[in-house]
Amino acid sequence: MSLGIVFVSYWTNVSAIKQIQALTLAASTPYPSPSILEDILNLNIKNLLDLDGPGVLVIQNFSIQFALAFLFKNVHLGPRNQTIQKLLPISFMAPSFLAMLPVPPNLLHHSPVFSSLLPLFLVKYVLWTSAYSIVQVIYTGYQHGRLFVSNYGLSALVETEWMRLNVPCVLRVFWVLRVAEHAILLLMDNYDDDNEEVLKVSTLLAVQSLASMAKSLLVTGCETITAVLGMTSVISFFCHYIGNFFQWILLTDEEEDKSIGTVSAILFYILALQTGLTSLNPEKRFIRLCRNFCLLFTALLHFLHNIVNPMLMSLSASHNPSTHRHVRALGVCAFLIMFPISLLVYLWSQHSISTWLLAVSAFSIEVIVKVVVSLMIYSLFLIDAYRSTFWEQLDDYVYYIRAFGNTIEFCFGIFLFFNGAWILLFESGGAIRAVMMCIHAYFNIWCEARAGWSVFMKRRTAVNKINSLREASSDQLNRLDDVCAICYQEMHSAKITRCNHFFHGVCLRKWLYVQDRCPLCHDILYKIDNDPNKDNNSEAGNEENSNNQNLLLEEEPDLFLGDGVR
Repeated sequence: MSLGIVFVSYWTNVSAIKQIQALTLAASTPYPSPSILEDILNLNIKNLLDLDGPGVLVIQNFSIQFALAFLFKNVHLGPRNQTIQKLLPISFMAPSFLAMLPVPPNLLHHSPVFSSLLPLFLVKYVLWTSAYSIVQVIYTGYQHGRLFVSNYGLSALVETEWMRLNVPCVLRVFWVLRVAEHAILLLMDNYDDDNEEVLKVSTLLAVQSLASMAKSLLVTGCETITAVLGMTSVISFFCHYIGNFFQWILLTDEEEDKSIGTVSAILFYILALQTGLTSLNPEKRFIRLCRNFCLLFTALLHFLHNIVNPMLMSLSASHNPSTHRHVRALGVCAFLIMFPISLLVYLWSQHSISTWLLAVSAFSIEVIVKVVVSLMIYSLFLIDAYRSTFWEQLDDYVYYIRAFGNTIEFCFGIFLFFNGAWILLFESGGAIRAVMMCIHAYFNIWCEARAGWSVFMKRRTAVNKINSLREASSDQLNRLDDVCAICYQEMHSAKITRCNHFFHGVCLRKWLYVQDRCPLCHDILYKIDNDPNKDNNSEAGNEENSNNQNLLLEEEPDLFLGDGVR
């Protein structure tokens, strides 16, 4: 603050002296100061308050420098010596005093520099005496950041500091003030021109004027990188509360929508960068902005599905009798189906086929498929909830439905990759788009394909293991007269392990995702060949069992829903 006050004082003095000297040259007199001094001595108020004369400039500069000197005396951290404190106002106001005296122009020109020497000396003294403390604070901050990164990671540190400094709120305020300024200028420009026409056809012109103003504000609101950051923060704010609204509809208290605002902000900013939004002319920028909004809306639908899907599974598997919660969840699912369909109908009727339209269509169809898959699994769980007997084929049906949905998503991922490659090669290339395509190819294509193939192979291996076990006959089940030790349901069909324990085939298959030993006696469930390196490979087998547990959680989450049985 002290340094800022010194610079404000210096530039204020420089500006005042330049204007006084300019008036002097215009009057063709070598020294204007005697006239100011004479006016003061003669109490010539009229000349002193002449707006075209130097007297007003001197009085204004006196007032400003006195206020700055008073402020500097109270905020500076230098020595509070009485002599220095008394000299500070004189130092600040010295150029104004000299402007009233008959001094040479060169001395008057350099007077702002000399007037700032004393306060600058105090500031420099404080900085040098505080150098050790400054270095110590910086080093302590570095140590804290290093420890935080080692414990929680770099992303956690960035997020913590981002929220501590309240950067999103700062960006939102900046963007809103910027747009408000442009809106006021537009209103002032259009008011005089359209005043008579507005009186004639007020309603029509008002609507057209509002639409034109909104378009202009959106275009100017993303013309620079900083403005795009501000718009991104505003969009994140709205997306966050959209998530809160749907969470309120679903009557859930979980923080599942917490990432909606963050992810939507990152998505919009990446879209703005890879499409070169700031470098386009106003008309093309508006079109590109609307297209980016469409892509963002479709992504928002995917986020909303991520909120409603776990709730659907929980309601169906836990036999929840609350009808209004089922209705609310199904209503959100209906919206997630009808809105993308309506959006596609409108876009295909208004626009010709393009890579952008194909991308929006792929995202919209993908969210519809996701919702349909969720509803089908939800229906199966509801049917199972009202069955009195164990439904052994339920696991297979759920797997097939999920496999169908995952296959559709994988195909759309490949389609979007080729769509992006076409844009990169023939429409608008760029390093950011190329990087995003590589990220998409790795996470959404390669990793998904590898994970899907791993699930398929391990499931097939588990089926083969189950098929190698004996099937229990009706007489054996009647003599046993017991329930499955895994699901606690009656057994109308069962598999017999080598240790003569009876389990449902489906339950045993799920158990094999976790480990290869009997749930009751921990004996080997299926026959394996003698391996001389078996003991040496036990540690690797334990690691495989841990991976199988993760597979179970990914492929069969319904096993852990509801009352802990299914």
